[in-house]
Amino acid sequence: MTVTEPARSVRLIETPFVEHGQPVRLKLVVYTPPTPGPHPVVVFNHGSTGRGNHPALYAHLADYPRTARFFSQRGWMLVAPQRRGRGGSDGVYGEGFGADRSSGYSCDPATALAGLDRATQDVGAVLEHLDQQPDVDMRRLLIGGVSRGGVLAIACAGRWPDRFVGALNFNGGWLGRACATHEQVNPQAFARGTPFRGPTLWLHGSHDPYYRIAHCRAHFAAYLAAGGRGSFHSLRGGHGLIAQPALWQPLVGAWLDGELPHG
Repeated sequence: MTVTEPARSVRLIETPFVEHGQPVRLKLVVYTPPTPGPHPVVVFNHGSTGRGNHPALYAHLADYPRTARFFSQRGWMLVAPQRRGRGGSDGVYGEGFGADRSSGYSCDPATALAGLDRATQDVGAVLEHLDQQPDVDMRRLLIGGVSRGGVLAIACAGRWPDRFVGALNFNGGWLGRACATHEQVNPQAFARGTPFRGPTLWLHGSHDPYYRIAHCRAHFAAYLAAGGRGSFHSLRGGHGLIAQPALWQPLVGAWLDGELPHG
């Protein structure tokens, strides 16, 4: 059977942000299915740059062609935003740095969570853009992401609980084990998602060096206790789960077919 690939495009969108007197644009990588629109959309959010202390990595374009192909085969458009200062977007990358940026991400909880606030604002600007696109079905909007993007997806679902039909979290967390305060910051970050009452899917590597699986299960248990809905799966492997589609595609496919609205 011949599979038609989605059409890939890269665009810069206007935002309400201004830095140093200049307007800030965000770059989006967009994969559009070959079928007629309007299409349901998954906004898929990237993670960090390791410990944040290698500025050369900020310019790396976060692109997910295999993930986009999986969703396209089911009729979904995938939009991968590059947040401020990342992947060719304008502005300064500022998701949780202290005064000495050379040391990377700050372990201070207030600083780290302010970085999550900034990332959430970027997602809000992307949603405003999508609202204006005729080929987007805003009634079927899914949010997902990997690592920092995974917890960002859950937090954004809670920030706009009536906008999304579901949230998909791959290996989510905001601070890793290099910061002792990850035990404080990550629970607070995930707790932001609790106003969302739609389905969520949490996929974590059982040998993730950044987030112990027991740590991740505790976030999910707290999410359920606060009234959230979802399922949690521990899969073999580590933090690079998104690059192992054979592990997650059956689970995500069943979730899309069984939990999310169709048409």
